[in-house]
Amino acid sequence: MVKTRKNNLAKLTSYFKNSRIKLLLALLLTILYTVGVSAAPYIEGLITTSLLNDVQNKLPINYEYILSIIVLLVVLYLITNLSRIVLQFLLTSAIQNAIYDLRSNIKNKISKLPINYFDKHTTGSILSTISTDVETISNALQQSLFQIMNTIIGLIIVIVIMFRIDFQLALIGITILPLGYLVASIIIKKSQVIFRRQQNALANLNGVVQEMYSGFNEIKLFNKEEDMIEKFAETNDNLRKSGFKALFSSGLLSPLLSLITYITISISIMVGILKVIDGVLVIGVVQAFIRYIWQEQQYLSQVTQFSSVIQSSFAAMTRVFDFLEADEEVAELDLPKTITDLKGNVDFNHVYFSYDENPLISDFDFKVKSGQTIAIVGPTGSGKTTIINLLMRFYDVNSGSIEVDGVDIRDMRRDDLREMFGMVLQDTWLFSGTIRENLRYGNQEATDAEIEIAAKKTNIDHFIRTLPNGYNMVINEESSNISDGEKQLLTITRALISDPKILILDEATSSVDTRLEVLIQEAMELLMEGRTSFVIAHRLSTIRNADVILVLKDGKLIERGNHEELIKENGFYAELYESQFAES
Repeated sequence: MVKTRKNNLAKLTSYFKNSRIKLLLALLLTILYTVGVSAAPYIEGLITTSLLNDVQNKLPINYEYILSIIVLLVVLYLITNLSRIVLQFLLTSAIQNAIYDLRSNIKNKISKLPINYFDKHTTGSILSTISTDVETISNALQQSLFQIMNTIIGLIIVIVIMFRIDFQLALIGITILPLGYLVASIIIKKSQVIFRRQQNALANLNGVVQEMYSGFNEIKLFNKEEDMIEKFAETNDNLRKSGFKALFSSGLLSPLLSLITYITISISIMVGILKVIDGVLVIGVVQAFIRYIWQEQQYLSQVTQFSSVIQSSFAAMTRVFDFLEADEEVAELDLPKTITDLKGNVDFNHVYFSYDENPLISDFDFKVKSGQTIAIVGPTGSGKTTIINLLMRFYDVNSGSIEVDGVDIRDMRRDDLREMFGMVLQDTWLFSGTIRENLRYGNQEATDAEIEIAAKKTNIDHFIRTLPNGYNMVINEESSNISDGEKQLLTITRALISDPKILILDEATSSVDTRLEVLIQEAMELLMEGRTSFVIAHRLSTIRNADVILVLKDGKLIERGNHEELIKENGFYAELYESQFAES
C-alpha cells in the first residue's frame, strides 16, 4: 500500500513538470513567510523583557525601543502576508494547470479504451472517477500543498530556534514530534483503508443514481419504485457508515495531539520558570519558547486538518491512475493500409470471437458485395450486435479475418475504418446543440444548403421549419423537446449528409406511429440506395426486401438467403417469422 501511494504521488508530481518555476518561487516565498512567522514570537518577547527590566529596575519605560520593535513587527507582518498572497496565487496556478493536464489525459484515455472496459464498469463508477475523484485530488492539492510546505519548513525553523534558546527546554519541546508522529501514523494507516471504502461506496451510489435516472420510465412502467428506493437506501446507508468511520478516524488525531501539547507546555513552563529564577533565561525568552511550542502544535494540527483530505485524495489517486493505466485498444500499425477508392465489399473469413473465454461467434464466413443489403436476424444473444462490433473494430477477432475491399480491417487505422460507416441506431443519439449542428456532426464541411437538401430528401425539412428558430433550434440535453420518430429522421439525415459507403442500421422503427414509420422507411430506402447496408432486424416484416438474410443462433450462421428462399426452407427463420406474424 505504501509503495502504491509513493508511485501515485510520483505520477501526480509528473503533472507539475511545466510549473517548476512557479513551484520554486512558491517554495522561496513559503520560506520567507515561515521565517517571518517564526521570528515574530522572539521579537515580541523582546518587548516583554524590556518592560519587565524597566519595572524591576525602577527605570522609565523605554517607549522608543518598544515603538521600534512594534514597527519592526508591522513590517514583518506585511512582508509575510504579502508573500502568502503571492505564493497562493502561484500554487493555485500550478495546481489548476496540473489538473487541466490530468483531465486532458483522462479525456484522451477514454477514446483509447476498448468497449469491454465499459462493459465491465458501470457508468456511475466511470463518471465518479473522471469527475468526483479528479475534483477530490484538486481540492486536496489546493488545501494541502501550502500547508505541507509550510509545516515542513516551519518545523525545521522552530526546532533550530528552540535549540538556540535552550538545549534542555528544546528536548522537552520536541517530544511533541515523535509522539505526534506515532499517533498520526497509527491513525492514518487504519483510516487509509476506510477512506478507500468510502470512495468505493460513493462510486456505487453514483451508479445507482445514474441507473435510476436513465431508467426512470422503465422503473415506473414495472412498478419498481420501491425496489429502487430500497436499493438506494441500502447503498446510501453503506456510504453513511463508511463516511462516519472515515471522518471519525481522521478526527481522532487533533484531540490526541492537543493532549500531548498541553502536557509538553506544562513541563516546559515549570522548567522555564526555574531557569528564570536561576538567571539562565529571561522571562521574554521563556514566553517566546512557549509560543514556539504552540507553533509546533499548530503545524501538527495542520496535518490533522488536511489528513482526511489527503486520505481521500490517496484513494482517489488510486482510482484515477488505475483508470489511466487500464488496457487500451490494440495499438495501431506503424504503416497502416488505406483504401483510396472505397467500393463497399465486405468479407467475413471464418471469424471466431470469444469474450472472457465465452465463445460468441463461431466460424462466421460470408462475403458481401458492394451495394447489397444484408439483414442479420436471430434471437437475443445470438451474436447480431457482436458481428457489427467486430466490423467496426470495437473488438478484434480471435481468428479469421474481416476485409473491406480486400484489406484486413486490422491493418487499417480505426479512425479510417470507422469513417467508412454511417450508423442509424434504434437508440438515437443527439447532443445538446442546434439541429443544424447535430446534422453536421458527421460532416463538418457540409454547407447549410447541403443540409437542407438532405433534410428535404428524408422528409424532415418541413418539420424542422415548423419549430421555433427552425434549424437553429437547440435540442435540450435529454433530447426531450422532439419525438422519437423525429429523432430517428434526424439521425437518418445526419447519416445521409456524412455520405458513407457502408451503413449499419439497427431497425429504427419500433417505437413510432404509423405515419412516421412510413416516412422513416422511405428515408431509409433513400439512404440505402447504392450503399452496402447491414440491418440488425428485430421485426422480420421490415427486411423482406433484403438481398441476403443471415440467420444467427448461438453465434453460428445457420441459414442464409433471401426471404422467399428461407421461408421455403421452412427452417429456423421460418419459425421466427411465423411466430412474429402470429403475435402480430
